[in-house]
Amino acid sequence: MRLLAVCQVDRPGGPEIGLLRLLGRLRARGWEIALTSPGKVDTVELAEAGYPWEPLEIGGLEHGAGARAVASWPRARKLSRDADVTYLNGTVAGRLLPALRGHSTVLHVHDIVDRVPRHWHGADLVLADSKAVGARLDPLDVHVIGCPVDLDPIQAPEPPWPTSPAGPVIGFVGRLIPRKGALDLVKAAPAIRAARPDVRIVIVGDDPYADEESDYAAAVRASHEVDHVGRVTNAASILGHLDVLVLPSLQEPFGTVVAEAMAAGTPVVATRVDGLPELVQDGVTGALVEPGDTAALAVAVLRVLDDRAAMSTAARTAAARFGADTYAERIHDLLVDVLPGERAEERRRGLHDGAAT
Repeated sequence: MRLLAVCQVDRPGGPEIGLLRLLGRLRARGWEIALTSPGKVDTVELAEAGYPWEPLEIGGLEHGAGARAVASWPRARKLSRDADVTYLNGTVAGRLLPALRGHSTVLHVHDIVDRVPRHWHGADLVLADSKAVGARLDPLDVHVIGCPVDLDPIQAPEPPWPTSPAGPVIGFVGRLIPRKGALDLVKAAPAIRAARPDVRIVIVGDDPYADEESDYAAAVRASHEVDHVGRVTNAASILGHLDVLVLPSLQEPFGTVVAEAMAAGTPVVATRVDGLPELVQDGVTGALVEPGDTAALAVAVLRVLDDRAAMSTAARTAAARFGADTYAERIHDLLVDVLPGERAEERRRGLHDGAAT
């Protein structure tokens, strides 16, 4: 069984990290994997993921990019020719669907969308990260699958922020863009530190997709209330060093970093938007606040910090439903259902014979 995974960016973000976790487990199940993304082989992080890689430019989000993506259709058809399934990882990758009629296709939607383009109806399988994402995809037949996390993450020996003086660490991990809300944690920092002077507040991340630093990122970096750390390649490895993760997003389809923190036993303070309430149970695995309410954010951080031990255990238990092995098993079964007829029957017979023996 051969799968071609189409990525819409050259550097891994949350959707690409989740995809790589899936692909490794599909390969262990006998799938042959190939990968495409924009860029050149010597500059693309995804080209080093351990799979055959080919460049495929499908355009970004800027005005006119969709029309320019049509130029990539012939190459997309060529690359998909030998694949049993073409997995379009994201809405931008979905631009290729008109070119792939007659191929078995999967469209994985990671975003809160405003409309469903007509050509999305051509996908054989549509996946959504959360119920919040799926609710925007009517009338498509959508499978809500969450995002995969490693339930036993390898923890970095040392965190990338100063460890002296010792004390609880509250942190944000993500891109420094307005949608992610890091500046709200910066604004809440004085109130948090007034109540708990021993607390360290860290901001981990930058904006890897910007050619130059944005005004928003500069405002976050300028604060003397927090310690700023740049992008960490394996963010999941540092989440266990936090006492509380804060994600004050204005919009969040799922929140992979939240699920990863919970798997590491770190409770979460998040905003009550989109997919985040599907992950965080208020008062049990963390706390939920309204977006933009920095006073409530500070209160919630202090409350979770006081009850961290119980919430840590609950968070780790709740994260089990996002385990990457279970996730891959479910996706594998869904992919088998969209395999071309002969391959699907061959695979089902193999599964049946294996069960019989």
